[in-house]
Amino acid sequence: MDLEDLDDIEKKALEQLKSGKSLFGKDGAFAPLLKGFIEKALESEMEEHLDEGERIRGNKRNGKGKKTIKSSAGSFLIETPQDRHSRFEQELIKKRQTILAESLEEKIIGLYSLGMSYRDISSHILKMYDTDISHTVLSQITDKIIPEIKTWQNRPLESVYPIIWLDAMHFKVKDEGKVVHKALYNILGVNTEGEKEILGIYLSESEGANFWLQILTDLNNRGLKDILIASIDNLNGFSEAIQSIFPKSEVQSCIVHQIRNSLKYVIARDRKEFILDLKNVYRADTKDIAEMELESLSEKWGKKYPIVIKSWQKNWDKLSTYFEYTGPIRKLIYTTNPIEGYHRQIRKVTKNKGAFPNETALLKLVYLATRRIEQKWTSPIPDWGLTVQQLAIRFKGRLELDIKT
Repeated sequence: MDLEDLDDIEKKALEQLKSGKSLFGKDGAFAPLLKGFIEKALESEMEEHLDEGERIRGNKRNGKGKKTIKSSAGSFLIETPQDRHSRFEQELIKKRQTILAESLEEKIIGLYSLGMSYRDISSHILKMYDTDISHTVLSQITDKIIPEIKTWQNRPLESVYPIIWLDAMHFKVKDEGKVVHKALYNILGVNTEGEKEILGIYLSESEGANFWLQILTDLNNRGLKDILIASIDNLNGFSEAIQSIFPKSEVQSCIVHQIRNSLKYVIARDRKEFILDLKNVYRADTKDIAEMELESLSEKWGKKYPIVIKSWQKNWDKLSTYFEYTGPIRKLIYTTNPIEGYHRQIRKVTKNKGAFPNETALLKLVYLATRRIEQKWTSPIPDWGLTVQQLAIRFKGRLELDIKT
C-alpha cells in the first residue's frame, strides 16, 4: 500500500465520518487499511523465515495464496506469501485461522457472556461488521475458554477464608436427547482482605450433602485449610459435611430459608400474627432472649404447628450461631443473601435459556458471567477493618493479621 492508497483511505474515512456511514464492513475505510497492514506483516515474516540457512537449502518464495479474513473491520481477502518447501508458518495469521484474534473473537465472547444466543450474536456481527459467522465457528470460538475454565477451577486457594457462603442453583440441560435438571454448586468466599471471590462452580445431578462433601474436599486439596464461619441453607447433612473437612468451622444455617420453609405450613389467616411472634426470636438482642422467645412461640403455636416449631428447636444450634457476634458480622452470616445476590446476576444472563445443549455450554456461560461479576467487586466489604479484628480476636491463632503489635 503506497502513500497514494493511504491518502485515498483517509479521504474515504473522513467522508464516511461526515456522512454518518460506518467505517466497518466491506465498504468501510478500515478494512483495506487492516488488509494492507496484515499483508505487510506477513511479508516481513516471510523475509525473516527465508534466512541464509533456508536459502542454502534451496528454499525461496513460491507465489501467494489467498484467504478471507473476518474481523471487526469487516471481511476482506488477503494475499499470503508462500515458500517452495512449504515450511513457512505464519504467526500473525495462522494457517487455518480465518477470524482475526483479539478483535472479533473478544467481541463474540463478550456478547456470549451477556447471555446472547449464537443466532443473536451472528445477526449482530453481520449487522455491525458485515461479517457472516456460522454457529459452528461461534461455538469453536467460545470453546477456546474451556482450558481457562479448567485452570480457574483448579487454581490454588488461600489457606484461610474468614467467611464463605455455599448454595446451589438449578438448570435444565440436554443429555442424550432428554432434558434433565442439573445442580450448579457455588462457593462465595471473603478473603482476609475483605474481598469477595467465587472459589468454585461445580455441576452434579442434584443437590445433596454427599456432593458438597466432594466439593469441600476439592477446596481443601486446593489449599483451603480453615473456614471460620460457613453460611449455608438448611440441607440435611450439610453442616456435618462441612465439619468433617473443616472441624473447627462454625456453621450458620440461613434464617431466611428457615422462615420461608416454616411459613409454607402456616395457614393464611395465622401468618401475619405468626411472623410477628417469630421476629421476636430471630431479631432478639441475645441468644438467651431468643431462646425465651422461642419457648413462648412453642407455647402459643406448638399444638397447632408442631412440625414447624420442632424444626426450629431441632436446628436451633445451627440457626443461632450468629447471636455470638456483633451486628455487622451478624448481618453478613445470618442469611445466604450474599451468594443469592450472585445467583440473581447469573440468572440475568441465563434466564432466556430454555435448556442448555450440554454441561459445557452451561459452564462456559456461568464462568464468563462470573468473571464479569467479579470485576465489579473492587472494594472490600464495608467496615471490614473492624470486622476482621473482631474475628481475629474470637478465632485467636487461626486468623493472623498483617500488623505489628
